[in-house]
Amino acid sequence: MNDETDNNEADSQAADSEATGGGGADASQDGAADDWAAALSEQDDAEKAAASDESVGGDPYETAEFQDLQPETGGEAFGGNIDIILDIPVTISMEIGRTLINIRNLLQLNQGSVIELDRLAGEPMDVMVNGTLVAHGEVVVVNEKFGIRLTDVISPAERVKKLK
Repeated sequence: MNDETDNNEADSQAADSEATGGGGADASQDGAADDWAAALSEQDDAEKAAASDESVGGDPYETAEFQDLQPETGGEAFGGNIDIILDIPVTISMEIGRTLINIRNLLQLNQGSVIELDRLAGEPMDVMVNGTLVAHGEVVVVNEKFGIRLTDVISPAERVKKLK
């Protein structure tokens, strides 16, 4: 550490001698040398202050202490009033499958074209809420409309793991 301090002092002295040494340098170079000398001096002061903090044994950072978090269940996280979020709209979508296709093949599609997906026939569909997988299910028809019967609901803990 002393070697670094000696080197910094030597650099500072060299910069000071350049700034005051004249020797045919014009006024703009003298001004720049003064700026450099001031910057080096400021850096030396900061390094000396940091070194004195370390020599005292003090850590420049303080350790923060937090209370342990207590798990909350159900509506208690909202102060017992879960009604606040009940009217927020969400988008539910079902995903049959996916595929990757290049634009050339996409432009060649026409009526009657078949696109192969990454799922097998009979495999459960994904139920997504705002783009997050929440369940798996199978397609049903009710009163001439499609629906889905949930066969597996993803636990909240697994959903949180997938977000990370």
